[in-house]
Amino acid sequence: MTHLKTLVRALPVAVAAGLVTAGSLLAQTAAVAPPSSARITKEIAWLADDAREGRGVNTAGLDQAADFIADAFADIGLEPGGTDGYFQTFQLDPNSPALAHTDFGGATVKNVVGILRGSGTLAGEVVVLGAHYDHLGHGDHGYESSSRDTAKVKGIQNGADDNASGTVALIETARSLAARTAPDRRTFVFVAFTAEELGAIGSAYYVEHPAIPLDSTDVMLNFDMVGRLSGDSLTVGGTGSAEELPTALDRANVKYRLNLGMQADPWGSSDHAVFYAKGIPVLHFYTQLHQDYHTAADDWDKINMAGVAEIVGLASDVAWNLATRPDEVTYVAFERPAPPAGGKRASLGTMPDMVSSGLEGMRVQGVREGTAAAEAGIKAGDVILKIGDVVVKDVYGLQEALTTYKTGETVTIVFLRDGERMETKATLK
Repeated sequence: MTHLKTLVRALPVAVAAGLVTAGSLLAQTAAVAPPSSARITKEIAWLADDAREGRGVNTAGLDQAADFIADAFADIGLEPGGTDGYFQTFQLDPNSPALAHTDFGGATVKNVVGILRGSGTLAGEVVVLGAHYDHLGHGDHGYESSSRDTAKVKGIQNGADDNASGTVALIETARSLAARTAPDRRTFVFVAFTAEELGAIGSAYYVEHPAIPLDSTDVMLNFDMVGRLSGDSLTVGGTGSAEELPTALDRANVKYRLNLGMQADPWGSSDHAVFYAKGIPVLHFYTQLHQDYHTAADDWDKINMAGVAEIVGLASDVAWNLATRPDEVTYVAFERPAPPAGGKRASLGTMPDMVSSGLEGMRVQGVREGTAAAEAGIKAGDVILKIGDVVVKDVYGLQEALTTYKTGETVTIVFLRDGERMETKATLK
């Protein structure tokens, strides 16, 4: 019913804009069934039930959720893209910086990967769609710093919005895209990431072990917290990461008429930033934070199910546009925004690798354009050993350096590049 209402209100606008004809819009809508709010409700309620134990690492609920997603991918007809069927299984490295204050070192976790093969001349190129399916468990064993609950005995952190909503949006988008055909279309890879709450570990593992070589990936779309649509206001991050992305969103939104808040910055604190650090344009769909974020109150009955369906519809149309356009989107190196007045500490502009271990220093996963690191010539893959007089053994050494030195100070950075020890000077911002 929601989509029929949207069609009726959007049709005059679309025809007037010259983007579609009335006949073509009706044909497209009839060809692809709109997402079912009833099915979305059932799926989110199951993922965010107490029985899933908050989908934390080392819970049976996390494995149950992985099985649920794999079954959904199989039902849709996606090809298994993991190393064990749909599962891309790996162990959490106990020496990685992300796990320094947790009990999760050595735990076995899994991404869930499904592939919808492309067709024609574009089949060798890839559009990745992703969402993390883990959450904070019971808010203990290493999740204490992430949980915002203050009670001594925490409730189960069900994470209905964060990120059962995004997980279900991923599944429903796969369902929508699998129902469409085109003579020339890029391959879709759908990835449900694990251990995002510990530092985007699942996505960091995936980009180093992709189902299809990463240099084939043109763009990545991420769903993280899409369950609280309010007043038709949807935020889409990363629109500055490729020249064509704002237009692709606007064209798709003619049908839905959501109030889109486009944010150019492609970094953010979710899985898409890991892809952008690899030079891949990204979009991040989300409905903003709320008072239940990272608390036991983030339950399924507070989710706007019809809103999730709207977002799935929009994202599916955007993904289809990006998968069938003849040309790749044009990557943009996004410059660092000007820091707010009275910034608290200096900034280098690096994205630290929170997964790799056994290194002499801190490995750089990505570098923001327009930052001190970029201007000093630091690149992804470099291993920083020292900043000024501060020895950098891990991300905590980086934090120490950035509180020791102030904005505007010039420091010498010692680093390794392909095993060669090098130096450069950087003026902190």
